Amino acid sequence: MSTVLLHKENGVGYITLNRPETYNSYNREMALTLQAHLDDCANDETVRCVYMTGAGKGFCSGQDLSEAMSPSPEDFERMVREHYNATILRIRNMEKPVIAAVNGVAAGAGANLALACDIVVAKNSASFIQAFSNIGLIPDSGGTYFLPRLVGMQRAAALMMTAEKVSGPEAVAMNMIFKSFADETFEEESKKIATKLAMMPTRGIGLTKKLLNITYDNTLEEQLDAEKHVQMEAGATHDFKEGVMAFLEKRKPVFKGK
Repeated sequence: MSTVLLHKENGVGYITLNRPETYNSYNREMALTLQAHLDDCANDETVRCVYMTGAGKGFCSGQDLSEAMSPSPEDFERMVREHYNATILRIRNMEKPVIAAVNGVAAGAGANLALACDIVVAKNSASFIQAFSNIGLIPDSGGTYFLPRLVGMQRAAALMMTAEKVSGPEAVAMNMIFKSFADETFEEESKKIATKLAMMPTRGIGLTKKLLNITYDNTLEEQLDAEKHVQMEAGATHDFKEGVMAFLEKRKPVFKGK
């Protein structure tokens, strides 16, 4: 059985981390397989949204420590670069929305894998843990980039240094994630979001993501200029024309993601 599963349905690429016996701890095989599936979804025009979750009781418990026993500096560098950085960049550079559906514990790199996604939803019983300090490491996988931007520097520092567990509702309250749902309705509610996004103007959403990726690096003037140029791209899409026609004709638009 593959360490990461992929199936496609109604415009959604459903990716499932599949090492439930280890709460989907991350190893080399999982990293490379996940990257291949992300590439597949990015290049498949029929996939207009990606939905990532975990098999069993966990989302991802972070690095499989059995693969990280007494690593050399070169091993550490390769692991971070090839396993984690390459995955995070694929998520951020994909011009399609990526949803993290956190169904259980998301610890260490598993938490930051989720936070790198465009929309994060969780079960009420799920938990997010910046577990790195428990073993003397620093938060990688973009954790020091995304978490301060989501919850503020003070809270991010506290969560990273203390490794305090954060529940789904607590994560919503501190603006870490979008929504949390009761455990019994989580799968239905989270998949509704994916289904909705798969029917929306995919190019426009992808271009929105492109602008969000650069907003913290730009001045206001630079961001306004970027919006001007990207809006020209959006205005040339099929879906913009369809949206306008549907509005004028008082009907529901049928977007094609082009």
